[in-house]
Amino acid sequence: MSAKKVAVLAPVAWRTPPRQYGAWETVAGNIAEGLVERGWDVTLFATKDSVTRARLHAVIERGYEEDRSIDPKVAEYRHISEVFEQASQFDLIHSHYDFMALAYSRLVRTPVLTTIHGFSSPQIMPVYEKYGDGYFVSISDSDRAPGLNYVATVYNGIDLALYPFQEQCGDDLIFLGRIHPDKGVHLAIEVARKSGQTLVIAGIVQDEAYFRDLVEPHIDGRQIQYVGPVGVDGKNELFKRAKALLHLNTIPERFGLVLVEANAAGVPVIAMDLGSCREVIEEGRTGFLVNDVDSAIQALSRLSEIQRNACRKRVEGCFSVQTMVEAYEDVYAKIFALEGMNV
Repeated sequence: MSAKKVAVLAPVAWRTPPRQYGAWETVAGNIAEGLVERGWDVTLFATKDSVTRARLHAVIERGYEEDRSIDPKVAEYRHISEVFEQASQFDLIHSHYDFMALAYSRLVRTPVLTTIHGFSSPQIMPVYEKYGDGYFVSISDSDRAPGLNYVATVYNGIDLALYPFQEQCGDDLIFLGRIHPDKGVHLAIEVARKSGQTLVIAGIVQDEAYFRDLVEPHIDGRQIQYVGPVGVDGKNELFKRAKALLHLNTIPERFGLVLVEANAAGVPVIAMDLGSCREVIEEGRTGFLVNDVDSAIQALSRLSEIQRNACRKRVEGCFSVQTMVEAYEDVYAKIFALEGMNV
């Protein structure tokens, strides 16, 4: 199996791995690195400034979110077409490029596996429906659509070396993620204000009006702080300060990479019980699942019940790069068998 050649198609919104935000790029990069570690012949299709031990193939200089002079659509189609024009060189194309790459999938003989990182809108579903007989992986059991040929659910994995265990509990509540109504930053602020605790917010502002109207008015630099986007080092600084991560999502969570990152550092998570949060967080052991602001406040009084080392151990067992890559190896083997390819 180690002789098989795999093309990993990462998005080009951000560098792989991203400097700050970029969950899809993070996962694609982790898969490429993990496969290389296990002896696979891997080519990563990503931006030219990406960092990888795999072969890097790139036609886009920088992520279009990092360089606004780049037209996103032009970059995406130049990038996606590149891997499919070279499809015959690979035994498998592993796409992390949502619905767009599917339009090329029937034009090549190489099997294409699509990891679906989430359905951004009902409007994209006709594309998935058209290509529903392809090969798909979901990142949680809760984030599946009917009619698609799912080979497996494979949970996202993180590089545990990037998130050292923090033995000591901090004093602050933290929020990490996109500043967007979906992520419930305003609810985290309400929890902090009602409980009289400090909240530190970090992340890119993805909805300017939401930030201006519902977040910024509460930022006082003391009880409610906003530190902007952060990379891995910035996350770890926040984990040192954290008594808990608040993740009060207002829509079903697809996976929630930050939940795993926080748990890896030993930080308990208080998350809304929507979507995959129930799969990622073990109730009463690595955090608490809640239904509203009041129950989130009640959960704060129970944080002493969480053993920080239990949070770390769960990530080691369920959400490491090694666990993820081993699961993808099983998926690849199933596809090769179905395609009549020697494994």
